[in-house]
Amino acid sequence: MPDPLPARFASTEESRAAWWRDAVVYQIYPRSFADSNGDGIGDLPGITSRVPYLASLGIDAVWLSPFYPSALADGGYDVDDYRDVDPRLGTLHDFDELVAAFHRVDIRVMVDIVPNHSSNRHQWFRDALASPPGSPERARYVFRDGRGEAGELPPSDWPSHFGTSAWTGTQDLDGTPGQWYLHLFSPEQPDFNWDNREVQLDFLTTLRFWADRGVDGFRVDVAHALKKDLSEPLRSKPAFVDFDNPLSGDDVLFDRNEVHSVYREWRTLFDEYDPPRFAVAEAWVRPERRVLYARADGLGQAFNFDLLRADWDAEAFRSVIDQNLEMARESGSSSTWVLSNHDVVRHATRFGLPKGTDLHSWLLSNGVAPALDRSVGLRRARAATMLVLALPGSTYIYQGEELGLAEVADIPADQIQDPIWERTAHTGKGRDGSRVPLPWDPHLPSFGFGTGGAHLPQPAWFADLSVGAQSTVEGSTFEMYREAIAHRTRLHTSDELRWTSGSPSGVLDFERPNGWRSITNLGTEPYRLPELEVILSSGPLSGQFLPPDTTAWMILHGTRANSWTRELPTGS
Repeated sequence: MPDPLPARFASTEESRAAWWRDAVVYQIYPRSFADSNGDGIGDLPGITSRVPYLASLGIDAVWLSPFYPSALADGGYDVDDYRDVDPRLGTLHDFDELVAAFHRVDIRVMVDIVPNHSSNRHQWFRDALASPPGSPERARYVFRDGRGEAGELPPSDWPSHFGTSAWTGTQDLDGTPGQWYLHLFSPEQPDFNWDNREVQLDFLTTLRFWADRGVDGFRVDVAHALKKDLSEPLRSKPAFVDFDNPLSGDDVLFDRNEVHSVYREWRTLFDEYDPPRFAVAEAWVRPERRVLYARADGLGQAFNFDLLRADWDAEAFRSVIDQNLEMARESGSSSTWVLSNHDVVRHATRFGLPKGTDLHSWLLSNGVAPALDRSVGLRRARAATMLVLALPGSTYIYQGEELGLAEVADIPADQIQDPIWERTAHTGKGRDGSRVPLPWDPHLPSFGFGTGGAHLPQPAWFADLSVGAQSTVEGSTFEMYREAIAHRTRLHTSDELRWTSGSPSGVLDFERPNGWRSITNLGTEPYRLPELEVILSSGPLSGQFLPPDTTAWMILHGTRANSWTRELPTGS
């Protein structure tokens, strides 16, 4: 193994403030991570109990998906109270203990902030429904009169991400049809009116509440949706413009230029802290627009989701890498590399399916058609992970990918929890397959997730991929992650990258400072490696040749090699 990890809480003021620029961040979906009380739902004490595990992985930070009080109409992204903990997951005291436990091992803590919408159980929305049109209570949300003779039609053609219309009608206090309210997602998620100063100030209070409790950073959900064109008459939303590719700057609902005035005010608040707090935007916008969210006077960083859509193809990967490194230079930020998260099919599955597979249809087939080649998917997932860990910028890891987990595609219909399933009349299976509780021990009930079972069914093949089955096993996916992160921490010192010349079309070969070189074979033929020392590879090498679907890290001098002299353990 490489030399012991250096302390990640750097001593200089500049590096303390910029820790996030090259951090390895581990995303935790709290309800599916670890259950401490046997109720089948993961919780904050469960996370705290696994701090030693995460410290052993070598990560720099954790990001907690929502843990707020919620009816779970959208997996916790329907928030009842932004300044409390769901009682099923713990208490504020549990949260404080969690932060302290992570900070003791030099791991920073990020939390999810959901500013576009609340839940329909939020006190403000209850007040709005109990108040008349035109009241200050309703002005916190987006209410409009309906069209038609009796207001029976939605105010506009705006679409919802979870169904047909983004408008739901209400009843007045006397029982007659009332106004309609806007929700870009489920009806249980009414959108805030971000032109309302009271809304703006309340979120500043929320950010300060968590920052004062020691939170180091924030992931901003749907960061591009806060500002809408609410001028009358309401403009049409062109059907050909989808949620993930809004128009630049003048879209009706997304990525409007004025949203950045919100984040400039947030930045002022973040900079009051020492070190300054950090934020990353979840903004599904066109690549050239991401730089606006990542500027120093804004959130500071924006997610790059381009590899979530890229085929297993060297030119596609290189184009994504070049484009995002250039945008990072333009914004003065650093790029982010993401292969999986709680909203998408896991990359160990995507890379094992035939090119062009419709993932929605594949999920509806319960993962039967087309057939998944799990060994190819895992091999490519490991290679892709080592590739992105070698790149300048920060890497976001989703819980379970360090175990090589594939998507659980065959969840029975009567156990599906994602609202997409019902809201699409069973034509979209949703995201539960990436949210199945983690396997910790192959011999315990629910594979060690908790004593009372798991809120989503775990497949039998989880046993071979559990932490207990992989920890200390040479060549396992878990041990590859540990070694890769350790090497990266020691070698990753700047934002410089230089592509080497002369590589065939299916090979990505680049150099980093300190004599570090990363070579990934995305082609179909073995590639002869240069005469350098191999310190780690994602799979077995064949002499001096790099097989397809494999990444090798090499250095000019100085570190013990990992020769990968045997095959990987089955399922690891």
